[in-house]
Amino acid sequence: MQAVGADPVSGPNCIPLRQYPPYGSSIESADGEGQGPKGLDFNNDSIRRGFVRKVYLILLGQLMCTLGLLALLTCDSDVKLYVAESRVMFLLAWVGMLVILGVLTCNEGARRKAPTNFIFLGAFTLGQSFLVSVMACRYAPKEIFMAVVITAVICLGLTVFAMQTTFDFTMMGGMLVSFLLVLVLFGFVSVFTNSSMISKLFVCLGALVFSFYLVFDTQMMVGGKHRYSISPEEYIFAALNLYMDVVNIFLNFVQMIGGSDG
Repeated sequence: MQAVGADPVSGPNCIPLRQYPPYGSSIESADGEGQGPKGLDFNNDSIRRGFVRKVYLILLGQLMCTLGLLALLTCDSDVKLYVAESRVMFLLAWVGMLVILGVLTCNEGARRKAPTNFIFLGAFTLGQSFLVSVMACRYAPKEIFMAVVITAVICLGLTVFAMQTTFDFTMMGGMLVSFLLVLVLFGFVSVFTNSSMISKLFVCLGALVFSFYLVFDTQMMVGGKHRYSISPEEYIFAALNLYMDVVNIFLNFVQMIGGSDG
């Protein structure tokens, strides 16, 4: 099973279960019904542009870190073998990532106060990058490169679509959570069936679900005419959501490409 770990459940991918802000202050309604921080009007164009710019700069740093570690740990065959067999490092990274994710999700101070928020985010990114590298060690460099290129093209296209479309995906939060739960249950079923066809269908559905999440999180970040948006003080949380979406899309595609040749 893939365990699109996080966003979905834990498994080979070992990405933590996706968490949505349980607090009211990080989500604002476009009509002013949200409980965003006083003195910050998210509809102000200058604030919004600065917020989006900051989120994408943070996301770029996270992705560069992940790609760098991925290349470092998968290009050399000896390092690749050591990483793939290092269960202690795998468990430490997985547990540490879950703990940090819980802190960032539940502790508003840890998310909003610098440099604490950047320290936590950096540690989470390193842990996630290592787990991504562990999974990628099962595949050839050519397959990994193809998955990176496909992920980059799709994420860029989805981002442009999310910013240009008039359809409001921020209203679909409940539906996306339902899709995620169905995906998780489908993943458990695929473990016991041991069918390559079901496994391929699982990763295809995973890529589709997280593509919707990427559009959803992008619109939550840009705000504007969308019904709901993330508070401009939650740039760490916004970057974390987008990062996990991109990583999960990549993990699904690398499994899809790697499984196509047996």
